[in-house]
Order: sequence, then C-alpha cells, then structure tokens
Amino acid sequence: MRPVRGEVRSSEYSYFISTQTYGRRSLFRVEKWATLMVDVLKHYDGTGYMLHAYVVMPDHLHLLITPHAAIEKAVQLIKGGFSFRVKREFLWNGEVWQPGFTDHRIRDSEDWQRHLEYIRLNPVEARLVEDSALYEWMGFPSRGFPQGLKPRLTEDANVRAEARTLHAETGSLQSDKHQV
Repeated sequence: MRPVRGEVRSSEYSYFISTQTYGRRSLFRVEKWATLMVDVLKHYDGTGYMLHAYVVMPDHLHLLITPHAAIEKAVQLIKGGFSFRVKREFLWNGEVWQPGFTDHRIRDSEDWQRHLEYIRLNPVEARLVEDSALYEWMGFPSRGFPQGLKPRLTEDANVRAEARTLHAETGSLQSDKHQV
C-alpha cells in the first residue's frame, strides 16, 4: 500500500514517473493500445501536467512531467483516462494497471538529463530496437530544463554552509527555509 504523503506536490517540481500494467502484461505490444496510450498522454498535456518526455514500453511506461496540481492527480488523469478509453473503445473488461506508481522528484539539471537519457535508452536496453530513434512509442515534447527548477550546483559550493548561519548575538544555529 502506498503511504500517504504529507504535502501536496505541485507545479514547482518535475517528476520521473513509472507505472506498470496489471500483472506486467505486455498490453502495449499491440499497436492500437500503444497508440491510445500516447493519445491519452498528449490529451492531458497542458491541462493536467506539462509532458516533457515519455516512453511506452510493452508492460510499463516512464514519464517526465511537471504536474499542474498534485502528482497523484496527474497520474490519475493518465491511468484513469487510459482505462476509461480502453474500456469504451476496445470493450476491455479486465484490469489495466498495477495499483500505484513510483515517482522521483527531479533535483537539478544533471538529474533531469539523467532521466531523459534513461527514457531514451529504455527501448534499446530492453532490446526492442537497436537505435532509440527507431522506437515509435517515445517522445520528447518539452525536453528543455523547466524554469523554476534549480540548476546543477557547482561542485565547490557548500549548500549546507550557505544555508545556515551562526548568529553571533544569540549563538544559535538558524536554518534558512529556502535551502536546497
């Protein structure tokens, strides 16, 4: 069971999301299923989230998104939207998704690039294609590093030292609420 989150995650962060089909069935090996999944991803782009990158694998998908509201709401739009459409358009009565999803908040530009590259290489590493440019179910609609995310820190920057100051008059250590 997925733990309850203590905070609402919003558009101030971007996330790498992974989710799997029910029982890890290869539903997206069927072209019409993969096409519908991409259509659903694009449908909510701009309203529920900003879609930066995606790859639809045979039994799972990876996304790089910036949600407009909570990350849970964005994933609900994707999974629920797809489930609704597949049941209506393909008369599917079975389960589509494993419960839950995994997410990773993007920390900086280096983290961003690492996850873009992971998405790009996923079909190659799964031996679905020899060159990722040949994989049809992948896209990078908004590849640029999102405004508002912190750029990669220089290696000599000491974030903790900069975020805390020792106040001489009180002798106490005070944390900066905006620390990285």
